[in-house]
Amino acid sequence: MEDIDNIEEDDCGFSRNYFLAKELGGASKRSVHKLSDIHIVDEQELRETASTIEMKHAKEISELLSDYKTMYPKWVFELRCGFGLLMYGFGSKKALIENFASASLTEYSVVVINGYLHSVNLKQVLLALAELLSELLKCRRKSSGSLSKGQETFPSPSIDDLLSFLHGPQSEDKDCFICVVVHNIDGPALRDPESQQTLARLASCSHIRIVASIDHVNAPLLWDKKMVHTQFNWLWHYVPTFAPYKVEGVFFPLVLTQGSTAQTAKTAAIVLQSLTPNAQNVFKILAEYQLSHPDEDGMPTDDLYSASRERFFVSSQVTLNSHLTEFKDHELVKTKRNSDGQECLNIPLTSDALRQLLLDLNQ
Repeated sequence: MEDIDNIEEDDCGFSRNYFLAKELGGASKRSVHKLSDIHIVDEQELRETASTIEMKHAKEISELLSDYKTMYPKWVFELRCGFGLLMYGFGSKKALIENFASASLTEYSVVVINGYLHSVNLKQVLLALAELLSELLKCRRKSSGSLSKGQETFPSPSIDDLLSFLHGPQSEDKDCFICVVVHNIDGPALRDPESQQTLARLASCSHIRIVASIDHVNAPLLWDKKMVHTQFNWLWHYVPTFAPYKVEGVFFPLVLTQGSTAQTAKTAAIVLQSLTPNAQNVFKILAEYQLSHPDEDGMPTDDLYSASRERFFVSSQVTLNSHLTEFKDHELVKTKRNSDGQECLNIPLTSDALRQLLLDLNQ
């Protein structure tokens, strides 16, 4: 009985001490330090430092990549059988897939989609594939000396018509296909259900084969059973490369860094260079106005339209709106209303970054 009483007293003493400690801890003063007080290194400096880090186990990684190269003939055979190839595993697989395409897919046309970008226009991709397939079929018919039963009419630029053209029975040669390489099919620009459905429909086309990579741990949740087994028809390949995500990481800010002027301008320049020349010229007008009117809320949309039309960069308001949509999608331009109620356009960059950006675009 004495032992039991002692145990109960020890338990009560422990519980009492626990609650006393909680009370004392709650009464203590909170720290006055803030996250903003931390010294944050410049992003460009951190990237340059990270690029000088030597890769460990270089010999073993080289041997691993050599083993993957022996699998190239098997991968080509799987594509010819109608399967899609899905590469997964730790490390960037961009170099591996591109080496596979350049070494083993020389007999086929290859189109690359960089899913790690923040914006990908799948409709433009489908249009490019349709044009490529049309030229490919013409060349094959000329080389074989056969005449087509009827000249194929190029489809109207709607996604459904483009996919129908890519899936159509224009050729009985099952080895006539275009290989679409999708780096990071689970990337930020392709994660929405609509994009994945479009890619799944594209993969099921008779003249298309998909070679893709994933890196997100929850990437398989993007697809349902039909998409995996019927449309994409994936064959999963575990190919860890242990390679750094140098190219993929350029478009994402590093943790505990502040973006430098040069790095911010460089990132914006990369995005702008992917747009049309007219879109770049419209952006330059907006940037020059913002530099010359630093105290204003931004450039009124009507003024931008007038200036762009005078220089023949746009032909209508619809054209300008399409350029502005691209700018907003890439987070290059923001809109707000001034005191007069006018809609104004503003580039969310500092004056130094904006000057550097204009220099980069004019080079």
